[in-house]
Amino acid sequence: MGPGIRAHFARQHGLVTFRQATESGLSLPRIRRLLHHGDWVRVRGGIFADAEIWQAADEYVGRPLLRVRAAHLALIVPHWFSHDSAALLHGMRLFHRGTDFVHITRTDMRGRRSKAGIAHHGAKFDPAQGTVIDGLPVLDLPRTAVDVTREHGVDVGLGACDFALRQGVPRDEMSAVVDRMAGWPYVCTAREVVELADPGAENASESASRSLVLELGIGRPQTQFGLTDGGRTVWCDLRVGRHIFEFDGRVKYTPVTEGGFAEEPRAALWEEKKRQDFVCGFKLGVSRITTVDLLSGRSAARSRLMREYDDTTARFGTSINDLAPYVARRIA
Repeated sequence: MGPGIRAHFARQHGLVTFRQATESGLSLPRIRRLLHHGDWVRVRGGIFADAEIWQAADEYVGRPLLRVRAAHLALIVPHWFSHDSAALLHGMRLFHRGTDFVHITRTDMRGRRSKAGIAHHGAKFDPAQGTVIDGLPVLDLPRTAVDVTREHGVDVGLGACDFALRQGVPRDEMSAVVDRMAGWPYVCTAREVVELADPGAENASESASRSLVLELGIGRPQTQFGLTDGGRTVWCDLRVGRHIFEFDGRVKYTPVTEGGFAEEPRAALWEEKKRQDFVCGFKLGVSRITTVDLLSGRSAARSRLMREYDDTTARFGTSINDLAPYVARRIA
């Protein structure tokens, strides 16, 4: 390939359009051979990626970002990336696998339609809500958090709004976005989620776990509840009364070589056992929440969590006044 193609790849994050390829001197048969032999990958109609760059990109961030960039090269209508695509560009990780759809918002249409892998959302927005990330037009973080909530509901929306708070977005800014959406679909859900948002949730899985605990109707959980004996300090995901709820992802016991976090899985499991023993030593109950609980086993999970919470309450009550000397405080 000539310098023209290489320049396009370098400038466009490993992407080139059919028109750019032909203008750089490649014939249609040559482009077909590049695709057939696996040197190029078709990202969407008329947009190709260098195969090495595509293969090196991961399934959840890298390739979706390439699809967003490919859509930007293909679109001829004014657009702003929004919803899941804006979340991706803001570095927000959502508690769902999503789809291959790229989401844009347009002011020249109303309603919603999907075409060629792009979800077109016709909606108004304040010009101040538009920004640019790495050369791409995108709606800002407060608007994105609210749009994601309206699109996906409480579990995913809590993660989006929690993330926005962690990034320093004032709750009032998200509330103002909701106020300007009077009459829009699922705006009541968005208003509820903005009120429930908590920057103490460290990731989307913890946010989704909090949504499940809220469904139990036992009160609003405290995030990042800390305990210390002066020598060791432990931070727990969620607390209601004297009961702890922890999201337990398999990834923390999976070896690094297999995409997990554990340098030594057996050591990680042993440390987790000692951690739970430490927490339970303060006369607290502990429940574990897994991805299966949050996705396919929600009803059974609610029943189990409620039984475990009731057992803790029957044994130890709900007051933690006796733990005052041991409660750790985080400095913001």
